[in-house]
Amino acid sequence: MEIQLNKVVSLSYTLEVDGDIIETVTAEKPMQFIFGTGYLLPKFEDNVNGKKVGDTFDFKLAAEDAYGNVDPEAIVELPKRVFEVDGKIQENVLFVGNVLPMMDSEGNRLNGAIDEVKEDTIVMNFNHPLAGAELHFSGKVEAIREATETELTNGLFNEKVSSCGGGCSSAGDCSSCGCGGCH
Repeated sequence: MEIQLNKVVSLSYTLEVDGDIIETVTAEKPMQFIFGTGYLLPKFEDNVNGKKVGDTFDFKLAAEDAYGNVDPEAIVELPKRVFEVDGKIQENVLFVGNVLPMMDSEGNRLNGAIDEVKEDTIVMNFNHPLAGAELHFSGKVEAIREATETELTNGLFNEKVSSCGGGCSSAGDCSSCGCGGCH
């Protein structure tokens, strides 16, 4: 059996960025996904498509094929008062490197990393942590099997499967993710 649309795939791999190991996924606890359902980066899937159990892979994804380039507009300076809870600024969470859950003006949830703490403002970076990075993946195909109808409908881990990577509601409402339609 080979990796193709709607197969459940298990991979072990190492992810390196600039020669540093960022993530290691072992054969004992492999990454599992349904191929072709938008769970992984499209170029990642292109590089493992057609492989069989036991096959290895070793490829690099340029930033534009991974999490994109750093978008300067995703780095914003916010007044400290945004971080008030019950009228008091939460200084204990305001430090460089801390990642905070935030909400934009449309109510969308997103994570922002604190890049700088100033006297009256906080510089927040809403780019993906790996934006601008070339990703180097090396690993092995551990298992491949047919996905069940339930997995194809509900996702491998009971998340809603969509062309946008699972961002649609359980009712199939894609208005929140802009993917153009669930499948």
